[in-house]
Amino acid sequence: MKDFFKYVLATVVGLVLTSIIMFALGAMSIVGMIASGEATKSIDHNSVLVLKLDGMMSEQSEDNFMNKINGIEGLSFENTMQAIQRAAANEDVAGIYIEAGQFGADLAQAEELHAELEKFRKTGKWIIAYGEDYNVLSYYLASTANKVYMNPQGTINWIGLGGEAMYIKNTLAKFGIKYVPVKVGKYKSAVERYTADEMSAADREQTERYLKGWWNTIVKGVSANRHISAADLNKYADDMIALGEPKQFVSTKMVDKLLYTDEVKPAVKKFMKLDEDDDINQISVDDILNTKIQEDGDEIAVYYAFGNIVNETPTEGMFNGTCIAAKDVCRDLQEIADDDHIKAVVLRINSGGGSAYASEQIWHQVKKLREKKPVVVSMSGAAASGGYYISAPANYIIADNTTITGSIGIYGLYRDMSELYTKKLGINFSQVGTNRNSVLGSQEYGFTPEQFTALQNNVNRGYELFKSRVAEGRKLTAAQVENIAQGRVWLGEDAKKIGLIDEIGGLNRAIAKAASLAKCKEYYAETWGETPSLLEQLLANSTDMDTYLDTKLKNTLGALYEPVMMMNEYEQMDKVQARMPYIIRIK
Repeated sequence: MKDFFKYVLATVVGLVLTSIIMFALGAMSIVGMIASGEATKSIDHNSVLVLKLDGMMSEQSEDNFMNKINGIEGLSFENTMQAIQRAAANEDVAGIYIEAGQFGADLAQAEELHAELEKFRKTGKWIIAYGEDYNVLSYYLASTANKVYMNPQGTINWIGLGGEAMYIKNTLAKFGIKYVPVKVGKYKSAVERYTADEMSAADREQTERYLKGWWNTIVKGVSANRHISAADLNKYADDMIALGEPKQFVSTKMVDKLLYTDEVKPAVKKFMKLDEDDDINQISVDDILNTKIQEDGDEIAVYYAFGNIVNETPTEGMFNGTCIAAKDVCRDLQEIADDDHIKAVVLRINSGGGSAYASEQIWHQVKKLREKKPVVVSMSGAAASGGYYISAPANYIIADNTTITGSIGIYGLYRDMSELYTKKLGINFSQVGTNRNSVLGSQEYGFTPEQFTALQNNVNRGYELFKSRVAEGRKLTAAQVENIAQGRVWLGEDAKKIGLIDEIGGLNRAIAKAASLAKCKEYYAETWGETPSLLEQLLANSTDMDTYLDTKLKNTLGALYEPVMMMNEYEQMDKVQARMPYIIRIK
């Protein structure tokens, strides 16, 4: 019996050791395979950069090994912009091939990529685009190409911009649930989906303005690139050319030729003056980013802040990588302030807002950072409500024409389920407390008039504080801020006229301005923050798996991803929010 246990124990120990060794070897193999793919590349002469414009674009790249193992390519503004710039500067890159599809992004991101593609062509290099089904954004970018091709059975979803907002007040009422709004500003319409039957006049006014502004930007760009009048492009949209014969896109000059997929490569070879048997040297975004570049001069740090503004990063769940966590951001900005190698900072912000408390904490840290070195804000798709709050103390603010900003206002939203509990379910409550308002927001009675007044006063104080932060940062009077506040959303081009921003431009312009403020003669931009090593990611907890699942969910849900995320986060949200009415993505 003694020998039996001895042999069993030896077997168990052997199995454990074997498992550890196999895991280590497997980990090393995975790390080796990924690392070999990330090694510094040399680009062959006459190479073509392939840009795959399909799926939702994030602001910054999300580099984790789970995505790489499962073949998920991250589509990010940061990487795509840098790839185009490096391709333009690399003498071995002859051109860009755009594979266009159902591309989703903030229009401000697309606007900057559009400008960068036009700069690429001005170097004398070429762009060719092909799509089986273009949506409006992928076509907007493809229009920069020398030649635009489309599948003979494909289409361009050229019908204009529009959508529907969903209002669920009456649905909730059927279950005995209602939301109690406490807000300041007639344009602060974030609460309306829960408290109204339809879009308010104020919300319709601001929404129509920026949708028209977005559409005009797209039409203007396509008109200039394809030499089609804006009037004709609008007529094609009104006539629903998207549902017509694909040949119409050739006759209207929106595309140059209809080609099946297998006919594209020969067409590209002909354009490149290659023989039929010659190979096309294709390189990816990752390939061009893995080439060596010379970095001389002073460092300008680019700090990306995108997502909902919250107090701290959630420790569980699939949404832990999509927020601006005040505790993390404040720590990072303090480290940047203390780093003498960094001469100036560009805050790249893409946020519709979030917690008013968290926004105030970040505002404070940005102000402290400005005391040590210049701070320039580059607004992406949105820097509104809390996103504008954290931008206000910067030395200089730059936004794209189509950026959504402003929305200076505060609101609170409280769920009242008293009717559900007491009338629908027959639940009774008994209260006990030491003071008159010890039970705030009773499950049985909701809010008393006294409690509601106190809540409103609390939101009013938050609004006054927000306005004072804007007045201080933008050097405006309280009356001037009030005239442009009231929770109103502004387009970047309109925000420039009323003093909310300083200049129209993109990330590159913001970097140049930061260098100028810091009096840097030679400089380079560096994204701040270190990506964990592959081994660190492999040995980490479930974060990478959560991020991988989050990416899969994002790709599956598309434009529905962020509304689902907001619903998931509701219970953890601060009840006082500086947030945009809703999230709009062009798809």
